[in-house]
Amino acid sequence: MNKVRCGIIGAGNWATVAHIPAIRSHPRAELIALHTLDAGSARQMARDFEVPLGTASVGELLSVRDLDAVIVSSTQNVHYEQTRAVLERGLHVLCEKPLTLTVAQAGEVVELAERQGVEFVVSCPWNYTPHACEAKKLIQSGKLGQLKMINILQTNFVIDYFMGRPYAEIFAGSPNLQNPSQVYIEPGQLSPNQPAAGRDGKVRSHLSDPEIGGGGQVYSQVSHIGAYIGLLTGVEPVEVFARFDNVGLPVDVYNAINMKLADGTLVTLGTHGATMMSERNYEIRIYGTEGMILLELWKGKMEYHDIDCNIERFPDIPEADIYPMHAPAGNMVDVILGEAENLSPGRLGLYAMKVIEGACESVRTNRNVILSG
Repeated sequence: MNKVRCGIIGAGNWATVAHIPAIRSHPRAELIALHTLDAGSARQMARDFEVPLGTASVGELLSVRDLDAVIVSSTQNVHYEQTRAVLERGLHVLCEKPLTLTVAQAGEVVELAERQGVEFVVSCPWNYTPHACEAKKLIQSGKLGQLKMINILQTNFVIDYFMGRPYAEIFAGSPNLQNPSQVYIEPGQLSPNQPAAGRDGKVRSHLSDPEIGGGGQVYSQVSHIGAYIGLLTGVEPVEVFARFDNVGLPVDVYNAINMKLADGTLVTLGTHGATMMSERNYEIRIYGTEGMILLELWKGKMEYHDIDCNIERFPDIPEADIYPMHAPAGNMVDVILGEAENLSPGRLGLYAMKVIEGACESVRTNRNVILSG
């Protein structure tokens, strides 16, 4: 295979920011088809990004003869059916997080990929940093001894999305690593020709509508965190207890989640989407009987402390590489070519869905939830 020929289903904001640039810049990848809901917009995007086919039909995209792989970058409520359609066609797939809306759906598509013998990547950029690789290596080599506790604080400034405010009101004046002031499609917009807000002024967004996105912080951010825990430990979650605060919105904003892993490791997770724009956090503290790892993902920092008080400080990650948003699509291509390990396999998306569904069930029932195998 000289080049991996790719298509994108659901070419919205994140596809234009992350996946399209990743494929276009990869020397052995080619973007040959893209899909969005409006036919005129699909054709316009295809012209703008120099893609042979722009279509509003998933079926038409999947019928492209020379297609090798598809990126599913649509809203969460259609991830399952679209990913399943890609896999049934026998194509490799990269699916955005969260993988699906339920554990049952996630398990089904992961098993289908295995039966089809194709590569399945879930889009979790944090999994691709050098620190993620080093932390995984330390934990799974046994250098921490017996793993005992993981404490996580993760915050972001996405409450305005949860409130349905237009992008221009939120970030146009204060761009950051993920939100440049100029974008091709604003978050919440379905295509270049379809406005973000309806007649009521509310943004039609997976972040503000639980019927589209499943929920707020738990689906949009815990999908990252759950996959990261699964990557580092390789140990399944067995119990979840959670509390959410929606602050009057249709979706959750503040989450406190306690977990127990199959080896007895205790996990405490505090996450919310309402931090001030001056500071966001992704602090992970991993404690074992022989050592500990201190990670600050948004600051690109990592330390390992052993039982004899020796400290190893790993090189800081440069600011531009802290959140490697292009990495999942690039990794998908390299994995298909047999030149790299899949650093974010579909099973990690399933792992995250177990945490998410368990937390939502705990909030709904007001009890500790025992997860099935």
